[in-house]
Amino acid sequence: MTEYNGIFIKNIYYMLSYAFTVLNQGEYEDIAVEEFENIHDLFAAILSKGIGRQLKQGLYREYLNRKEDITVVRGKIDIPGTIKNQLARKRVVTCEYDELSENNIMNQIIKTAVMLLIGCKRVKQEYKDDLKKEMLFFSNIDTLDPSAIRWSSIRFQRNNGTYRMLIGLCQLIIEGMLLTTDSGEYRLMSFINERQMERLYEKFILEYYAKECPQIKAVASQIPWALDDGMSKMLPVMQSDITLSKGSNVLIIDAKFYAHTTQERFGLHTIHSNNLYQIFTYVKNRDKEFGDKPHNVSGMLLYAATDEAIQPDSVYRMSGNKISVKTLDLNREFGEIAGQLKEIVEEHFGET
Repeated sequence: MTEYNGIFIKNIYYMLSYAFTVLNQGEYEDIAVEEFENIHDLFAAILSKGIGRQLKQGLYREYLNRKEDITVVRGKIDIPGTIKNQLARKRVVTCEYDELSENNIMNQIIKTAVMLLIGCKRVKQEYKDDLKKEMLFFSNIDTLDPSAIRWSSIRFQRNNGTYRMLIGLCQLIIEGMLLTTDSGEYRLMSFINERQMERLYEKFILEYYAKECPQIKAVASQIPWALDDGMSKMLPVMQSDITLSKGSNVLIIDAKFYAHTTQERFGLHTIHSNNLYQIFTYVKNRDKEFGDKPHNVSGMLLYAATDEAIQPDSVYRMSGNKISVKTLDLNREFGEIAGQLKEIVEEHFGET
């Protein structure tokens, strides 16, 4: 089975399948059984299928504001522009109007990602050919400067909800490009950087528990500060990656995807201190919410395993709470990965 940065490419597909549940639908069945030599081909195949599916439903269109000089009035007349045209003896009026267009940010992002894949030498020609055929339907859509896309400004609604997976995948693709200072062209580097992989890792674990373990509640919840005076101004938000709960039994998981699962100093390997401080803070503040009611709040740092000789696997008791540090080996068959995740539930909730 082919690997990417120590992870079976097939497992990256499974992770994407949980992060974007649309991948479990019929159109993607052949991808689930196909063997990919590299992650570039995997992403190209998924994106091609997703675009084809979207084309059958129709590309998303939205009203965009236009201003142009035309011979007949359309929309609202722009007085300064029209006067300027008259002074220049042009028989046109400047008008502003709204036009329903496919040339919007959603489709522009998709086209930008596709063009980057088409220009990538590592993508097989068969996938490039499929993408090129689909781009015929994007002929009136512009491409973007990849570095200028503001991902946080993108909003999904009922009319464009089917784009959620496509845009998420495009973000993985586009953020995997680096701008060369010499020619100004974008080239594929590691393709998925550590931060992107961590976000996918977090999302996968959360969605896995939400789907496969319905007996517990799985959410990415905020944890309020346990304040004496209620003054929370300027305090940072405590946002958990995964919170599993059943009644008053709670497990807070921080999912970490690092090149090195431990920090080393003078030959001594220790847990990343910031990670440990963070999970301890989450647990103690969540614990305080229950007051005197019977409860059990635990925390876990769940690292993605690396090929290092030392992998953390410890359980600590800290001020009355259990804090675990474990690793999840993504370089196994997916059934074994699922078994590891279910063992965590068994250990903390006593059931599968």
